[in-house]
Amino acid sequence: MRQIITHFTDDDLYKFTMCCAVIDNFPRTRVKYQFTDRSNRIYPAGFAEEVSNQIAMLENLVITDEEIEFMRRRCSFIPDWFYSFLKGYRYDRRLVDVSQDDQGHLHIKFEGCWSSTILLEVKVLAIVSELYYIMTGEDNLFDYADFEIRSAQKAKRMIEAGCCYSDMGTRRRASFEAQDRCIAAMKREAEITSGPGRFIGTSNVYFAMKYDLTPIGTMAHEIVCAIAGMYGPQMANHLAMETWSKTYRGALGTYLYDTYGWRIFSLNFSEDYANMFKGLRVDSGDNYEQLNLIVAKYKSLGIDPATKQIIFSNGLDTEEAIRIRHYAKDKCIPSFGIGTHFTNDFPGVKPMNIVIKLTAVKITESWPFYCDTCKMSEDHGKYTGKPEVVRRFREALHL
Repeated sequence: MRQIITHFTDDDLYKFTMCCAVIDNFPRTRVKYQFTDRSNRIYPAGFAEEVSNQIAMLENLVITDEEIEFMRRRCSFIPDWFYSFLKGYRYDRRLVDVSQDDQGHLHIKFEGCWSSTILLEVKVLAIVSELYYIMTGEDNLFDYADFEIRSAQKAKRMIEAGCCYSDMGTRRRASFEAQDRCIAAMKREAEITSGPGRFIGTSNVYFAMKYDLTPIGTMAHEIVCAIAGMYGPQMANHLAMETWSKTYRGALGTYLYDTYGWRIFSLNFSEDYANMFKGLRVDSGDNYEQLNLIVAKYKSLGIDPATKQIIFSNGLDTEEAIRIRHYAKDKCIPSFGIGTHFTNDFPGVKPMNIVIKLTAVKITESWPFYCDTCKMSEDHGKYTGKPEVVRRFREALHL
């Protein structure tokens, strides 16, 4: 089997920015991650073995001088010392355990130092997604010529409707080629289409470099989950915002707030952080209800919500993004991050519904035990973690 991931920066920017913050603030913390297939899919025989082979192949990836130069130029918020870390970083298959049970369900676990394991998530998800289509033969359904045409049409529609948007489709893409062709088509269309909207860039650092686009991303739920495991969920958002501000000092100022729902976040979202962060990302719940809560919160703090950027990224497609933009344009500065709809949209092919989430943490390797954690968004279907841990966190948050 050919190697699926062949570039070190074929990864989402938020993994690099979080890795930097982790080293800066939690250099000795150890974590566990677990794979979940929300569709409870049955995988082909031998799938786990081939995933393990692909993870072993990651060990030959080394960041290039070209990739470092691009990140230095386009990601000025990342401190220079971090590139020395990346130059010495090597993937390690020993951090990952992959298996299949008798029914064919896939099980993947990571365990190790947080700064070592954090860069595995997106690459492993992209491997699982692309490999599934290869091993089932569904990749024969990929009509890339038609896919490029439809990708350009999506870009044209978004730009003419006034949407500022980016690709966030690495984790569950149909293939590396699909994401490549999607981004290429959208960039070409953006150069010839007139309209108030804009194709901002992509979360994938390699493709941002290849097409000279802006790499997009800040953080994911895992940093809040880890802090909640170490210190409790009640103040996890406050501590995460404090951690982020220590490393980035106001840069990368879009906060992902929904790890434990709106209510506890809003109690943690004080005026100083509301002013510091340029905006928030909506990744679960009803987009319109969430926006109304955000607008009311900013107004309660004496802040004009029309000056704040709100990024919508909750399973969007083109038409839903346009509807949200019409609703939100006079309330905030809306923008959109779209993933699967861009990079895994082939007739007759069902996109994967897979995630890898941080499930346990200990603040230092000298601790004799891990503390379980979980994620509880505004959508119960997006909860991850042991049921008893979810119950304990809900009780702690009076939910």
